[in-house]
Amino acid sequence: QVQLVESGGGLVQAGGSLRLSCANAGRTFGNYIMGWFRQAPGKEREFVAGISWIAATTIYGDSVKGRFTISRDTAKNTAYMQMDSLRPEDTAVYYCAADPVRRLPAPEASAYAYWGQGTQVTVSS
Repeated sequence: QVQLVESGGGLVQAGGSLRLSCANAGRTFGNYIMGWFRQAPGKEREFVAGISWIAATTIYGDSVKGRFTISRDTAKNTAYMQMDSLRPEDTAVYYCAADPVRRLPAPEASAYAYWGQGTQVTVSS
């Protein structure tokens, strides 16, 4: 079983930074991919970033390119998302997701079989 434990959300002022963590407390596979999505109230779930476990190939949603950086620590079975230059429009619940089969990250939520509980990120102006 894949168990994703997400942390690092909170309240930050515009222009500030946060780092989200997503630890897989369950089984880890060599072809794992992990990703981050976010969802604000009344809005569709939005792809933020994705990474492959083997090569650390990354992709980003257009709205966060140049500001967010996804990475992974294989020894800790943990993915991170460094969020810089945060804006009020980044406010959302951020969800970590993973898939044990895919080899390359994808922007579609349907590509990810497992999801974390979500962590709230609130950016004040």
